[in-house]
Amino acid sequence: MATWTIVMLVVLVVLIAALVALSIYGKKLQERQEQSQQELENASQNVSLLVIDKKRMKLKEAGLPQLILDQTPKYMRGRKVPIVKAKIGPKIMSFICDEKIFEVIPVKKEVRAMISGIYIMGVKGLHTNLDARQTKLKFTDKMRLKMDSLKGKK
Repeated sequence: MATWTIVMLVVLVVLIAALVALSIYGKKLQERQEQSQQELENASQNVSLLVIDKKRMKLKEAGLPQLILDQTPKYMRGRKVPIVKAKIGPKIMSFICDEKIFEVIPVKKEVRAMISGIYIMGVKGLHTNLDARQTKLKFTDKMRLKMDSLKGKK
């Protein structure tokens, strides 16, 4: 009986130590992320650009500079990312975009964007307001709406 309690105490101590280590590591990662976000905001600038095309594609196929491909981790190179091809003045460039902003960007329209390097951080409509496209409702959401409307009729 005493060996069983010793084993349980050792397991409990190991679990607590792992939890503490993970929380410390998580705080460090969060601080790094906040610091890099602050650096992006400090280096950002507002430009008007004409969006030519937008797609989700792999970094190798996106036409980004070789320096960018070399700096990305190997596990990210095969992943599809939102890419926006836009014209700024006489130049046509490829930009990486945030997922939330990607849905809002209109194709073949001029927008005012906040960019930092090749990363689009924010978008505002130049001549019109930008609205996100409505996403398709899932089956469960449709059924929930029907049930709510039926309850409301009673």
